[in-house]
Amino acid sequence: MKLATLQDGSRDGQLVVVSRDLASAHYATGIANRLQQVLDDWGFFAPQLQDLYDALNAGRARHPFAFDPQQCLAPLPRAFQCLEAVSPLPDGPVAPAAAPVLQQLAGDALAGACHPLPASAVGMELDFGAGLAVVTGALAAASTSGQALDAVRLLMLSNSVALRAIEPAERAAGAGAQHSRPATAFSPVAVTLDELGTAWDQGRLRLTVQSALNGRKLGLCDAAAGMAWSFGELMAHAARTRALGAGSIVCSGPLRAAPGGKEAPNASSACASLLDRRHWEAQRGGQTSTGFLQLGDQIRIDLKGPDGRSLCGAIEQTVGERPPSQQE
Repeated sequence: MKLATLQDGSRDGQLVVVSRDLASAHYATGIANRLQQVLDDWGFFAPQLQDLYDALNAGRARHPFAFDPQQCLAPLPRAFQCLEAVSPLPDGPVAPAAAPVLQQLAGDALAGACHPLPASAVGMELDFGAGLAVVTGALAAASTSGQALDAVRLLMLSNSVALRAIEPAERAAGAGAQHSRPATAFSPVAVTLDELGTAWDQGRLRLTVQSALNGRKLGLCDAAAGMAWSFGELMAHAARTRALGAGSIVCSGPLRAAPGGKEAPNASSACASLLDRRHWEAQRGGQTSTGFLQLGDQIRIDLKGPDGRSLCGAIEQTVGERPPSQQE
């Protein structure tokens, strides 16, 4: 099934069920008001939401309405914790780490898919980072990666917004991301794993994440090859010594192919951020032609299934203003 959260003036919004084609939605108020309620008691609420989802897709829902991604908050607007895998910068170490490295991001105010990017950040090398994220159920401490995958409830797109000018200093300080990471944004819709079919493979998604800047294609990233660690491995590492509560978010971070491998970045693939694109340009031409985001720039991130339809809806963010909808 597919779930979203609409703005209603509250911090946590209103939970809705969205049709498979993302064209219509239905309020879930008769079942649950907020996504966190559902995550806290998944076994009780999920079957009821599934019934509503089936009715919506079959044209039997009582009060459907047109779905508008611009009216959405993040699917889970506030998370108890939001973790992200940290990968080396493009010019950093090539050797893979012995274990995942995770950093804690702000989870108190996650951004919706059409939330504007901060104009005040333009002078700090504002960048995007196309990736994936999962929302978890409760996961016990010391769980294996297989057990961790059983706790995955939902998958969504993520935009790991970063300020590249101050990121190296924060990494060097070793205290984690604070000022270099504005609010992370998520797709308007979160989907259960059954919506992904065989593309979901042992904690990796074998589909392509697409990104575009001002309407021009920037990256076609293999989501499976772009993650050094599977979601099961990331979650198990996060739960090594402490449990994860229901409603935790684990992000892949910007997708990035292994340096020198067959998926190494070229002009049309494996560049899920402007930083990676600039690194690719420098390697091949000695200088960069791509700048960081400027006022009015629009970034679009999407994930399409084998049928060519968007699975989660697109992230469409404009620097300094709210963009017009470009839903296909």
